Amino acid sequence: MTQGRDGGAAAPPAGHRALLAAIVAATVALSAALYAGVTADGGTNGRDTLADGRARNNNPAAPASTGTWVGSWATSPVGGEPGTETTGLAGRSVRNVVHTSAGGTSARVTLSNLYGQSPLTITHASVAVSAGPGSAAALGGTMRPLTFAGDPSVVIPAGGQVTSDAVRLAVPHDGDVLITTYSPTASGPVTYHPRARQISYVADGERTRDTTGAAYTEQSTFWRYVTALDVLSNESDGTVVVLGDSLTDGVTSTVGANNRWPDVLSDRLRAALAAGRDVPRYSVVNEGISGNRVLADGLGRPPENPSALNRFDRDVLGRTNVRAVVVVLGVNDILRTPGTADPSGIVAGLNALVERAHARGLKVVGATLMPFGGHRGHTDARETVRQRINAEIRAGRVFDAFVDFDRALRDPYDPRRFRSDYDSGDHLHPSDKGYTRMAEAFDLDDLKGGAPARL
Repeated sequence: MTQGRDGGAAAPPAGHRALLAAIVAATVALSAALYAGVTADGGTNGRDTLADGRARNNNPAAPASTGTWVGSWATSPVGGEPGTETTGLAGRSVRNVVHTSAGGTSARVTLSNLYGQSPLTITHASVAVSAGPGSAAALGGTMRPLTFAGDPSVVIPAGGQVTSDAVRLAVPHDGDVLITTYSPTASGPVTYHPRARQISYVADGERTRDTTGAAYTEQSTFWRYVTALDVLSNESDGTVVVLGDSLTDGVTSTVGANNRWPDVLSDRLRAALAAGRDVPRYSVVNEGISGNRVLADGLGRPPENPSALNRFDRDVLGRTNVRAVVVVLGVNDILRTPGTADPSGIVAGLNALVERAHARGLKVVGATLMPFGGHRGHTDARETVRQRINAEIRAGRVFDAFVDFDRALRDPYDPRRFRSDYDSGDHLHPSDKGYTRMAEAFDLDDLKGGAPARL
């Protein structure tokens, strides 16, 4: 640009003005497209909705939200809930309490009817921030009805799942969120996750928008229907999925204390970032199933408690914006195999999980198998299998990186057992202190980077 006689900018020629106007118009159009709404991958989506179901881009007063969609909480559907085979939970409101990893400015929920034998009709659903630990009440001003493609009702086919529209909601990190559903019709069995280590609630009638919690007189230690809570986050760039068994599910940890080791890992990541450390900005979701194995499915069609190989696509690759995978599996393959398990077969199964993660560019951190001496299933032969698998892991022939849970929790004077204060008492699952020690042993720098380049 040239200067005028008075030192100011001279007006450009008419042709230049036309070109400049065209550039400005294109820029404005591009910006409008980019910020009209946000999808699962951080792109645009005109279906992103407000609390009342109206599309965000139909409300000019609503500010554009930016950020990245990540998993804040997730769980694995395990099977059909006993006792719900015929009527399901018809005519009742189910209020699931879930504990968040990352916070965000918008939320969406995934519901599953994987183990249902008939379509599941949800006529009302909602999401809200909990008023406090151990409560079915919602924090004032946070109750949001959910919609599905703009409709408050949705029919989930047997074996299917659905994700809600996004709603504007300030979701806190390391906090509790209430996800409530209501179905008026019989549709069993109910798809559930037992051993939630969290108290959820049930009420008679349609109470999805009840904020007081007074109607929720029945308590439950299950998660029903809900399998994921995603948030639009400015504090997280991606999701870490922890794929595991009861040691990841948190069995024997204190109910309601959120002291499963992935919970503590999430807290450590957040604290490290707050302290200025150069670690990834990741949320952590827990895909542990008690009794889970690498190789073998449970019974049924679809199988209850599906193997890690079976569920990997659903529970890992199917989660939102996954950047890394942590695998903590193998003990049940040893304990639940008649006779003596084959260590090479278990290692081959773990290698197959790693190859599938690498095909998606995901780094895989694994863990050595912790001791279970003193447990009723312990034998010298099974101990030998565990040691052989751990030797392969430590030699770097299984995972991209590994955390040595065995070394961190074993008794230095009797390495086939837990250290006494890390033992819950059953000699298989850690105490709260042991779960915390697992997370403390994890090197946060191991989450950096992606899958190694293929030569």
